Amino acid sequence: MVDQVGWKATAPLARTSVSTVSTTPIRIADTPPAAASTDIAQTAGLTQQLAAEPPVDAERVARIKAAIAAGKFPILPSTIADRLLAFKLEWNGNEQA
Repeated sequence: MVDQVGWKATAPLARTSVSTVSTTPIRIADTPPAAASTDIAQTAGLTQQLAAEPPVDAERVARIKAAIAAGKFPILPSTIADRLLAFKLEWNGNEQA
């Protein structure tokens, strides 16, 4: 006969049969290591540098402006509308149906 899969009642374990091991408490350092403080300083410096610069690729903007001025930039109203709706409704406009 095959046993069913699931919970099976078993005899409870006696509490005295389980041994306990005494452990020593872990000591937490009061001050962070020196390497951590330099990482924090570098991160703070990088954060300030990135905050000072705009999050724009100026070279790409210049290429797009030049393409629009030359009439080579494709402006498709349906694509623009689709992407505006996808942005408004938080859809991924490029995903396949």
